[in-house]
Amino acid sequence: MNQKIDQLAADNIRALAIAMVEKANSGHPGGAMGGADFMHILYTEYLDFDPNQMDWAFRDRFFMDAGHLSALMYAQYYLLGNYEKSDVQQFRQWGSITPGHPEVDVLRGIENTSGPLGQGHAMGVGAAIAAKFLDARFYGIFDHKIYGFITDGGVQEEISQGAGRIAGHLGLNNFILFYDSNDVQLSSMTDEVTSEDTAMKYESWGWKVITIDGHDHDQIRKALHDANAETSKPTLIIGKTIMGKGCVTADDAMYEGECELHGKPIGDTKADFTKTLLNLKANPEDPFAIFDAVASHYTTIKSQKAAKAAIKKAKIALWENENPALAAKMQLFLSGEIPELDLSTVVQKANAATRDASSAVLAYLAENVENIIVSSADLSNSDKTDGFLKKSSVLQKNDFSGAFLQAGVAELTMTAIANGIALHGGIIPVVATFFVFSDYMKPAIRLAAIQELPVKYVWTHDSFRVGEDGPTHQPIEQEAQIRLMEKIKNHSGNQSFLALRPADAIETSVAWDMALKNTKTPTGLILSRQNIKDIPAVTSRYEEATQATKGGYLVHTTSNHDITLIANGSEVATLMEAAGILEKENNLKINVASIISEGLFKQQSKAYQESIIPKGKLVFGLTAGLPVNLEGLIGDSGKVIGLEHFGYSAPASVLDEKFGFTSQQVCVEILKYIEESKK
Repeated sequence: MNQKIDQLAADNIRALAIAMVEKANSGHPGGAMGGADFMHILYTEYLDFDPNQMDWAFRDRFFMDAGHLSALMYAQYYLLGNYEKSDVQQFRQWGSITPGHPEVDVLRGIENTSGPLGQGHAMGVGAAIAAKFLDARFYGIFDHKIYGFITDGGVQEEISQGAGRIAGHLGLNNFILFYDSNDVQLSSMTDEVTSEDTAMKYESWGWKVITIDGHDHDQIRKALHDANAETSKPTLIIGKTIMGKGCVTADDAMYEGECELHGKPIGDTKADFTKTLLNLKANPEDPFAIFDAVASHYTTIKSQKAAKAAIKKAKIALWENENPALAAKMQLFLSGEIPELDLSTVVQKANAATRDASSAVLAYLAENVENIIVSSADLSNSDKTDGFLKKSSVLQKNDFSGAFLQAGVAELTMTAIANGIALHGGIIPVVATFFVFSDYMKPAIRLAAIQELPVKYVWTHDSFRVGEDGPTHQPIEQEAQIRLMEKIKNHSGNQSFLALRPADAIETSVAWDMALKNTKTPTGLILSRQNIKDIPAVTSRYEEATQATKGGYLVHTTSNHDITLIANGSEVATLMEAAGILEKENNLKINVASIISEGLFKQQSKAYQESIIPKGKLVFGLTAGLPVNLEGLIGDSGKVIGLEHFGYSAPASVLDEKFGFTSQQVCVEILKYIEESKK
């Protein structure tokens, strides 16, 4: 412990942070200056990792909630050698590895993408759950800590309610959250926004709460020591800090704690950039320099970290030698691969709802994949994730031997937690709710897509056929919204999301196989509440349904066909019925296609696409959602029948008739379209 070097290092972080923002003429310097003391003490004295292997699976992890404080992170990791001087000089610029909000980059120490406030610490909760889950199976190996950093904005975001409640309920003593409380927000002082007692709130959720002077290094150490010693609760460390700590004016007067220091360069405030650098003992001629004494100190720290990691690596190696079967299982978990599965063996009931078909698959997975955590937003008996639950048990405080997380009514929190589970690694996260409530989930779905996380979403009650529950529960526009994610490429250049709406029970088994094998992006399964007639098989329905891996395929075909009918989900069965009627009564030759994923279908060769939906021939689409769901597939002369209004409360069969979705009504529309095409 060296008070002089610790203060110098914290000031170096402050100077680097304001230099980044000043050069970029964009960013948030004040909060970074306030959080510098905690970051330095945490990273040098408490956070365990291997500087030579930043992706070491058994490291402590740091989850940033306040992504606007990216300069704080980059400065800290620059001191540790993870960034070059040129990197911090290119803060927020095109092509740089130091973007305005941190983007997951584990090899440089960035554990999560953050920016939308509240989600970062919820991901930390997910990582803590993952560590507990793994430690219950490989006892004493996954005993690392998860640290988080949150600010007033993140505490105020509604997601903090769910994250705080769940972490406290589960007794996540491996989760330590630092709350940088500086009484300043982006556009106002905090007391203009809230008067709640944050400490009391977290205590009521079952947290240990410690309040300290966030600039007093001894108080920071004691808080971190006590948090690490806690055996039954997560810990919130409320650090009272000063926005813009160290800022001075042109005449050397202190200028701290002001709102304007939050979100613009120091030089654009009443503080003086050059004088502030001098106050922080930095050289204005070289503001991106690491102070010599600080550089030497961090060289020592890195050696100490590597030595400590080596001791733990030796312990793990000994455990692996003594437990070869468990070690092999652990390596399989950490590889991200799944064991050999045969979903064709899952017995599906005839004409089942696809939510029930999914339940059968989940029951199979509960017995054949040991590293899955399934979660439901208080709907397991309706979204049928109870198929998994019946073969497992609920995660509980002091008992993480189960694999089902009862998230309660907290769709966004549940989904962000799943992102954290995926980021931690070693576990496949599955989350479920009604499709209409995907609206609550979309901010976290978007971050999953950006971070390229293989989270699986189970969305049931997929159409107006929810019926009596009425328009609030009937998803009309949700499929159109979620399929937009199939049209967006991630930074790896791939389709950022895979949305699958299977046509029957067997296609649901295939869809689950596709979801499990998709380890690069999130996948959503969109499933029916009502029973659906099975698609007839020519030989083997499962083998035929595996063509869904191309995004779309023909479920009914005839030579020299007059028209192709396309749909996904339950509407495929409706079109099959309509095709039978039209072939019998109108002597038409009809092909029917199930397009489970437009995005995946459009990745296929043009020849394949045209073999399913030929150019220059009639194409008719049916969707229980907005017509736009299929408009990208039908071509210039095709026609789509969909629903362009909210639903109503009535039995599903009544709504089918009122909205024109019976097979007889669809036949009328198809014949009308054929006649119109002749004009």
